Amino acid sequence: METTLISEQEIKQLRAATKGTAKKIHFNNAGSSLPPNVVVETVISYLNEEAACGGYETEARYKDQLDNTYTLVARLINAGKNEIALVENASTAWILAFNGIDFKPGDVVLTCEMEYVTNLIGLLNAKKTLGIEIKVIPNDAQGNFSLEALKAAISPKTKLIAVTHIPSTAGGMIPIVEIGKIARKHGILYLVDACQSAGQIPVDVKEIGCDMLAVTGRKYLRAPRGTGFLFVRKAVQDQLKLIFLDGSTAPIVTENDFKVRDDARRFELYEKNRALILGLGKAVEYALDIGVDRIWQRVQYLADLLRSQLEKIDGITVHDIGDQKCGIVTFSVNGIDSPVIKSLLAEKQINVSVGKAVSTLFYMNKHHLTSIVRASLHYYNTIEEIGVLCEALKSILN
Repeated sequence: METTLISEQEIKQLRAATKGTAKKIHFNNAGSSLPPNVVVETVISYLNEEAACGGYETEARYKDQLDNTYTLVARLINAGKNEIALVENASTAWILAFNGIDFKPGDVVLTCEMEYVTNLIGLLNAKKTLGIEIKVIPNDAQGNFSLEALKAAISPKTKLIAVTHIPSTAGGMIPIVEIGKIARKHGILYLVDACQSAGQIPVDVKEIGCDMLAVTGRKYLRAPRGTGFLFVRKAVQDQLKLIFLDGSTAPIVTENDFKVRDDARRFELYEKNRALILGLGKAVEYALDIGVDRIWQRVQYLADLLRSQLEKIDGITVHDIGDQKCGIVTFSVNGIDSPVIKSLLAEKQINVSVGKAVSTLFYMNKHHLTSIVRASLHYYNTIEEIGVLCEALKSILN
């Protein structure tokens, strides 16, 4: 079925419902998107009610709405509600999943050159403390992940395949569905970091075939900072050790034993920010109402347009490679450090980010990059804003 494009009239309405677009050109959506007004209002309204009525009392009043956040998240990624845990961010989700695996000395983890710094630290820590081996599957010369190299690297010692779908400092993408088919064929645990994916591109855990998926709310989902979730496939939940335990994790307790709950909420702790949970739910609902297929189509169009415009400017090098690209556009300006470019654009009310080498260390070192300018586009950005950015860069170069 053909996806209906987001119309220019809809874009105007969506921008009107996002107060940040009135004053800023925001190309830092891979860092933290501008939230819709309704998300902000949802959080503030709940906090006001807490202040007036009490925290526990307000939570009881909003029990169904809070619980509905799990339903909405499950719908977003085509999972079961019992496979969702709400956590503070994608790093927390990834750490809970990865450190829950029962690694033995000599176990091998296969990863990609796009892996995020927090995940790399987790891998290196497990290497130091548990004696695991890390093997990086590199991209080819065209920037595409090598499925053949992945197949060749699999051995009886392979315990986990862990990849980041969309990297922090590059515009390419990893073929997570094809990787999932290989993982399933060999019965290997499969962990996907989808922190940049959810809200930008359709994510279907059944299609991906992953066992665990880590997501943050603040990026393309346009949710408040301090929100995220972890998906753990029901069939593997009992295989993961629990890092934290409290009375919510284990609701049945005797003087001599306890029993953990039988769903993914076993990976949560009881105390969390209920206002932000409602905000996350509202942001997910907002994305679902627009349609993630439509969002993805719009994001690709804008990102491709920006790349083509940047490539026409003498003195700018676009670094994105690979057959499939996303809404993150990375580039450098000859003779001017990326942090300087960011500051000069900020003076013109244009938000971009600086991608540091440490954020995607394997990839950045391989391409001899110390930092890049990262412009990450969302559906509420416009063609006119892209033009303003390009003209600003031209003026900086001149």
